[in-house]
Amino acid sequence: MKTIIVGGGIMGLCAAWALRRLGAEVTLIEQASLPNPLGSSVDQHRLIRYPYGAARGYARMVHAAYDSWERLWRDLGVTLYVETGTLVLSGPGDDWAAQSRTMLAAEGIQHESLDAAALAARFPLLDGAGIAEAFQCEHGGILRAEAIVGSLKHHLLDRGLRLLSRMRVESVDAEAGAVRLADGRRLQADQVLVAAGPWTAALLPDLAEMARPSRQVAVYLAPPPDLAVAWYHAPMLLDIGQQTGFYAVPPRISGDGMRLGLKISDHRFGPTGDPGAPFAGERQARPDEIEAILAPARQRLVRFDEYRVVEARTCFYDVAPEERFQFHRLGPRCAAFCGSSGHGFKFASCLGEAMALALTGQADFAAVADWIGGALLAPADQPAFGVFGGVFGGINALPASASDSSA
Repeated sequence: MKTIIVGGGIMGLCAAWALRRLGAEVTLIEQASLPNPLGSSVDQHRLIRYPYGAARGYARMVHAAYDSWERLWRDLGVTLYVETGTLVLSGPGDDWAAQSRTMLAAEGIQHESLDAAALAARFPLLDGAGIAEAFQCEHGGILRAEAIVGSLKHHLLDRGLRLLSRMRVESVDAEAGAVRLADGRRLQADQVLVAAGPWTAALLPDLAEMARPSRQVAVYLAPPPDLAVAWYHAPMLLDIGQQTGFYAVPPRISGDGMRLGLKISDHRFGPTGDPGAPFAGERQARPDEIEAILAPARQRLVRFDEYRVVEARTCFYDVAPEERFQFHRLGPRCAAFCGSSGHGFKFASCLGEAMALALTGQADFAAVADWIGGALLAPADQPAFGVFGGVFGGINALPASASDSSA
């Protein structure tokens, strides 16, 4: 089976990995170099964690994600994950933490509620004022995003991937399963998958509402020297709710000696912008944008005035309604994935496997699309994911007593 993938971000690469495992021929087209320095998949880290508010389908999908990442680590010959654990906070009136705690309890996923005294004793880095609720999960951690993208590229090239980099796709023929390139060539395949991230709307205008480009800013910090050791033992921090979307990624030293920095950002979506076509677009974080990221950290971290801004970065999310991932059949020989909405990276490996099964006809497309969109499917409606791993097949049907996962 011949396939074409448009887009060399994490979704396109993971779909290519899964398709090659199924024996399909894969041509991957990326408009820039790979990794693309402007791509949303290219940064030191992305997070994987179980707390998900009331989005129970995605909390369950984390099980499938861990299982799938393990398959990928085995293929790559290296584990590009660092466990940190997860600390969830909320202020008065924000119910995301409470919704998460209720959902985790219903799913039987390990977590520990913390009162003010326990929070202060365990995490002296935090200012407990204004924290209404807190709980901690043992599991959760850092996916080394840029290293994963680079390793996947080389792994796939070693296994027969045809890579066309620095090549822009001008149009897609969904009926014929063909793409037209900027140099005038027309390539055709049995199936085309468009996984263009925030560039989706420009290539497929009909999906513009499902892939709104959103400009995001992240800030790397250097803590006071005497707090550095505490940070290297701290969990990821999530303070997501109606009032704020603040999160902090703790610094770590990976097994190969790579230093991963302390990063803070805001999960709330930014203004619509142009991610570049491929290289135009505003990529410099403004002082007011940096200050907006720092503001919630000032409320949560003690001695914050002693922290130093090391770097500010921008990227673009492609945002879908209700932050539900979108997998659409565009024609008999073409499909598109979009709407990662800033939380898709953690699921990329299992989403790639699911899409590969749908594209090769080994799973029902509609069932896969529903599952990707966060639906809780009845056991009879589960996509047949068993070809990739025993856990994947029945992940949405797990009883609560079996739903805790070791990372």
